[in-house]
Amino acid sequence: MARRDMVNRAIDRLSPEGLIYTTYQNRLRGALDPRSLPRHVAVLADGNRRWARLNAPGRPLEVGYQAGAAKLCDFVGWCDEIGIGTVTLWVLSTENLQRSADDELNPLMEVITRLTDDLAAVPGHRVMIVGDLDLLPATIAERLRSAERSSAGHSGTQVNMAVAYGGRHELRDAVRSLLAAEAQRGTTLEELARTLEVDQISEHLYTRGQPDPDLLIRTSGEQRLSGFLPWQSAHSELYFCEALWPDFRKIDFLRALRSYQQRERRFGK
Repeated sequence: MARRDMVNRAIDRLSPEGLIYTTYQNRLRGALDPRSLPRHVAVLADGNRRWARLNAPGRPLEVGYQAGAAKLCDFVGWCDEIGIGTVTLWVLSTENLQRSADDELNPLMEVITRLTDDLAAVPGHRVMIVGDLDLLPATIAERLRSAERSSAGHSGTQVNMAVAYGGRHELRDAVRSLLAAEAQRGTTLEELARTLEVDQISEHLYTRGQPDPDLLIRTSGEQRLSGFLPWQSAHSELYFCEALWPDFRKIDFLRALRSYQQRERRFGK
């Protein structure tokens, strides 16, 4: 019994409220160079369903989505604290739309709309929807647009909500937008094919006008981008974490920032 009590006390000290955890967290934070923090951090918050199956067996997967949404709010708060100006959260991919509507998709979209409302309600957050909302039910799409409009006048952290997002969809939409704009100017296809520059395509991406992500984080041990920001991530630093997203801690975030600052960014040069 005495040994068990000792182990429990050690675990308590390593918990987010424990002394050892707090001391280590503060040490990580203090070691970061504020002059070389990423301007834009993007996250693939992966592992919510696996977390629910491990931590809430027999309960709806919505439990995992809710836990993941709560952690996304925490994550944006961490970025606020450290001064990261742009955050992109991938919360629903185009592939996710193939899931069972009643069992998974509808509860997930409800969690996403509530999360978007909560983030948009913070005066220091300017929320923008990044994705193809035409793929969503009209009522959900309008709720997301309404949250975006409500925060349009806010200053502070730019929070991109990647909803119904797919990298190939974004590139398709960028090309469509570019062709339509050039046609309106009277540019022929032959002229466009001869004069098209990379920057012209960038101007039609969902994230146009924003810095590309300097750091891209993916949780749950998966080590692939799965089509997330394929154009914008050309020079992003990648950080993969074993934790399932609801278990992702502030020290994991600080470790990602430490790893980022330890790398020499060459941008292909």
